Amino acid sequence: MDCFDKNFETGKSHIYITAEIGINHNGDIEIAKELIKNSKSAGVDAVKFQKRTIDTVYSEDVLNQFRESPWGTTQREQKEGLEFSFEEYSEIDNYCKELDIDWYASAWDIESQDFLNQFDMPVNKVASAMTTNKDFLKKVAQDNKPTFISTGMCTVEEIKTAVDIFNQNECEFVLMHTNSEYPSREEKLNLKMIDTLKKEFNCNVGYSGHESSVSPSLVAATLGAVSIERHITLDRSMYGSDQSASLEEIGLDQLVTTVRKVPVVIGTEDKKMFDCEKEVAKKLRYWER
Repeated sequence: MDCFDKNFETGKSHIYITAEIGINHNGDIEIAKELIKNSKSAGVDAVKFQKRTIDTVYSEDVLNQFRESPWGTTQREQKEGLEFSFEEYSEIDNYCKELDIDWYASAWDIESQDFLNQFDMPVNKVASAMTTNKDFLKKVAQDNKPTFISTGMCTVEEIKTAVDIFNQNECEFVLMHTNSEYPSREEKLNLKMIDTLKKEFNCNVGYSGHESSVSPSLVAATLGAVSIERHITLDRSMYGSDQSASLEEIGLDQLVTTVRKVPVVIGTEDKKMFDCEKEVAKKLRYWER
């Protein structure tokens, strides 16, 4: 997988697009596979999932709380219902290989990162919630695998700490600007931070969007985002906290089509006289005939 050593170099024209399935599969491997198939059809580069060790991420008090869901009436039953097993991730791994599409996942604890390392994922992902967990950052950086680092809910100083850990471990990374509200209000997206992060940390920057619309991703691409990540779903009305912040199939198709145009139409900083223009000039500049 060459997204970091080729696609993200200055002057390269490919924007790496990830369709974030996350937990929108609702624990159903067939829904996950349908979302993977839709993503491949749309032309994205990768799909992404999430992995948690429930008893590490949540306290027993939280897990015992009431929560009605398709899996039962407690938070534990709901959280466990959203987790895939090793066998299910193996099926996802094989299906992605069959379709020739990358997949990776964001771990929410060190045990989950170890679990994911059983698979040959091309990149790692640090979720915004984990970007201030120094022990976790060190663990991921020591994998020495290219990593997307989301920056939602983080101060500049907290981002600096994360960047320092990855630099100390000589681990490649792309910072992902994001707003962690689900769904995000467009007036809170603050996309100029893409340029600020590039200048502050002298690194490539992408955008992870949680808004309901497509256009902010296009704006992010024009501002120089080298990667775009968006949540996807089969239907926004499905059960789940992330569904309303996700794109359905038609929205994903629109996003990929428009974002892929950005490097093409932006071009370079050099003024060029194309051959097609020269032909027009011959016709219109009569004084030069």
